[in-house]
Amino acid sequence: MGAAMRRIHVGNALSAFGLGFTVPYLYVYVAQVRGLGSVTAGLVLAVFAVAALIVLPFAGRAIVRRGPLPVLLVALVTAALGALSLGLSASAGTVLLSAAALGAGQAVMQPALATMIVDCSTTETRSRAFAMQFFLQNLGLGVGGLIGGHLVDTTSPSSFTLLFAIEAAMFLVLVAVMATVRTPRAPRIEGAPGQAGGGSWKQLLGNRAMVQLCVLGFVLFFACYGQFESGLSAYGVEAAGISTSALGTALAANTLVIVIAQFAVLKFVERRKRSRVIASVGLIWAVAWAVAGYAGLGHGSQTMATAAFISTYALFGLGEAMLSPTLVPLVADLAPTGLAGQYNSAFALVKQLALAIGPAVGGPLGASLHAPYIVAFLLFSLGITVLAVRLGRQLTDVQNQPSLARSRVVTQGGAPADAVVSAEA
Repeated sequence: MGAAMRRIHVGNALSAFGLGFTVPYLYVYVAQVRGLGSVTAGLVLAVFAVAALIVLPFAGRAIVRRGPLPVLLVALVTAALGALSLGLSASAGTVLLSAAALGAGQAVMQPALATMIVDCSTTETRSRAFAMQFFLQNLGLGVGGLIGGHLVDTTSPSSFTLLFAIEAAMFLVLVAVMATVRTPRAPRIEGAPGQAGGGSWKQLLGNRAMVQLCVLGFVLFFACYGQFESGLSAYGVEAAGISTSALGTALAANTLVIVIAQFAVLKFVERRKRSRVIASVGLIWAVAWAVAGYAGLGHGSQTMATAAFISTYALFGLGEAMLSPTLVPLVADLAPTGLAGQYNSAFALVKQLALAIGPAVGGPLGASLHAPYIVAFLLFSLGITVLAVRLGRQLTDVQNQPSLARSRVVTQGGAPADAVVSAEA
């Protein structure tokens, strides 16, 4: 890694640390500590999603026109102001406005940082760079949540004020770190679909491979991340009788598998077609949902049910470790020259939409209709496999398997396909 990439990874870790530092305790802070009730607390969590959905379409254009670094710095300052004001807010109005600022800032950080990684990597090194990003994000979330949990005291509003103040300070430290980053020009694959100029959403929607990837991404995030803390946890408690401590163990198992497996699976993933890797994730997650079905619908002991439920989260973690060096690098390789920021923002928008709809659908279903819930999401996982196979037909050989770019000649329909030109990513 060069100096620029090291700073970017520090930025990813610090931004994830800030997120893990406060978000797990937002509901308790608003509803109980500030005494604003469960309705206001629920609205705060909804505001996070709504703010992201509003700003992300504009963030892509801004990244293309101004570059990712200025957009990132504005997002960091906005998030810092939102975090600090949230820690000082005592009324529903100010809490909601502060949450909107924090949510908008955090949402824009993702595509901005992703675009900077694209700018500082090549087709051959991009998968490893995004694997490192995912590893550090999970590490930052885990460490932030652990430290934050030891600092807060529900009987003391000042402890939460300190928590949000530290988060704001982290974002400002990140401003100082990222302001020194100088991104180089990155090599690009010539002949990718949609390489013509122009940055409109119409052009993006005209890129069939990107549209299929967005549909696939929506199903991925809806069927996995959108269920972790809503439908799947509700199903575990109601159907499998999982205790809150076992639920925490399951979430910890998910993070542990990601941290351990991330670089172990990287070499396996780098040498295989991206579409087949994603298809394999769909199969792994289908097994995970089947195991979850045994936990809640089987007739084993409570110990077996708990072990199966924890295994479900572990299997999800394995799939996530395989996706991290695959999905976002593929978005970058599909983007026309200079439009990686817009494509990253579009994909982030799809992710936020899935994360907003997933809990709303999965929560009630997992809590009450146990068998239909398992069957539905097992089918969603198999659908991921089908969509991944179809996506593979839209990709060039090098887009689907970047390791082929190392070959001197890669033929696609009889024409060289490994031509690489130096341009903005």
